[in-house]
Amino acid sequence: MSRRVEQKAQARERVAALRAQQQRAERRKRLLIAVGAVVAVVVVIGGLVLIKVAGGGSDKTATGPSGTADAQIVTALSSIPAETFAKVGSDDVQAAPSAITAPALTADGKPKVLYIGAEFCPYCAAERWPVSVALARFGTFTNLGTTHSAADDVFPNTPTLSYHGAKYTSQYLSFTGLETTTNEKVNGQYKPLDTPSAEDQKIFETYNAPPYVKSGGSIPFVDLGGKFVGSGATYSPEILAGKTQAEIAEALKDPSNPIAKAVDGSANVYTAALCQLTNNQPANVCTTDPVKAAATKLGKS
Repeated sequence: MSRRVEQKAQARERVAALRAQQQRAERRKRLLIAVGAVVAVVVVIGGLVLIKVAGGGSDKTATGPSGTADAQIVTALSSIPAETFAKVGSDDVQAAPSAITAPALTADGKPKVLYIGAEFCPYCAAERWPVSVALARFGTFTNLGTTHSAADDVFPNTPTLSYHGAKYTSQYLSFTGLETTTNEKVNGQYKPLDTPSAEDQKIFETYNAPPYVKSGGSIPFVDLGGKFVGSGATYSPEILAGKTQAEIAEALKDPSNPIAKAVDGSANVYTAALCQLTNNQPANVCTTDPVKAAATKLGKS
């Protein structure tokens, strides 16, 4: 019993350290989404955007492949064995989306999942994996991308996926995934990529702040149907260091692998939240023991 208590205490300390690190790293980035929206307006009105950043220094380029994800990677996201989800469970998950009181978020007559992040962001890089694994249990991705976080940030070149240009098809859910900038700089500024709609921008500004989340303005930001929101990563990007996207995808099926424990455990919690949006459909996902157990994590942080 004392060993279990010690493990839980250590887990809480790791999560606290991760949150503190995220807050320091994200504090200087919290206005990126708003800045991206303003830039887009300037382009429309003036036809010219001139970005100047004080200070010198050469830009670093993110390394690793970028482009469309291999079919093998996309397939791996949706073919994790049920026994792997069961063995991983969610006991070690210490951060989860929080329940909120807000108008339902929908699109095309279905509950909508809104993800706002950026390709340079290492915490976004980490969190795309469990978000994608959870969504793959309800639908299908096409044109999913691969990329890395920035080379000059903490956890440099974290291998990940990209939602820029990706499509998601599901009879249960709608998904909007936005990457506001690339992972490369021009004159010291990350290049703009996706611009949130006015509605999505308002949701980001309203619910990505206390009391809905602990640290306002952080990315990634995830809104699950207006019922749950999450901000930041649920595990450390360090777990993915030195891996390729293909290696990460392969690791997801091994419940003893630290990557599977982090990604699949968080995916179980995301799945539990999504099941509340879909009235527990599909049943073969939502009525499983690990998903039902993960539901107890929702609202906790």
